[in-house]
Amino acid sequence: MDEFVSTYTNRIDGKGRVSIPAPFREVLTRDGFAGLYCSPALDQMAVDAGGNRFRDAIRQSLSQFDPFSEDYGLLSTALMGVSEILSIDREGRTVFSDAIRERAGLTDTVTFVGQGFKFQIWEPSRFAAYREEANSRVRELRKRLGAKGSAGVPPQGGGT
Repeated sequence: MDEFVSTYTNRIDGKGRVSIPAPFREVLTRDGFAGLYCSPALDQMAVDAGGNRFRDAIRQSLSQFDPFSEDYGLLSTALMGVSEILSIDREGRTVFSDAIRERAGLTDTVTFVGQGFKFQIWEPSRFAAYREEANSRVRELRKRLGAKGSAGVPPQGGGT
């Protein structure tokens, strides 16, 4: 697989190290990125992470703006100006910087959440609350789409 999928929660050890989930390390290896590219999530108190595909998505987003525009400056500062590249040791562990730990609210555990081309780093209880909100909002979205007949699912009850 070449996407980050699923959710994993791991402990941060006494030296501040945490194991990146093995399936996520496999995706990073296939992606050809040596390390872990991390950037604060724009809309959550979490950190976005990944490899080349994640970096390419950032570049693609930035390419939609004039490189000397204020919007480019704001977005590039938010996405790249505070980004970090972390190393991963031979055992698949990394150490989060103080900035990453503070942004995500990490103490002794971390939740990794696959999102396809990237994954997110969360404090577990914050993620649980976010997951509930996401599920609720998706249910509402599904209701609205279903009411419009555009959910891509055949209507219930049949009839020809």
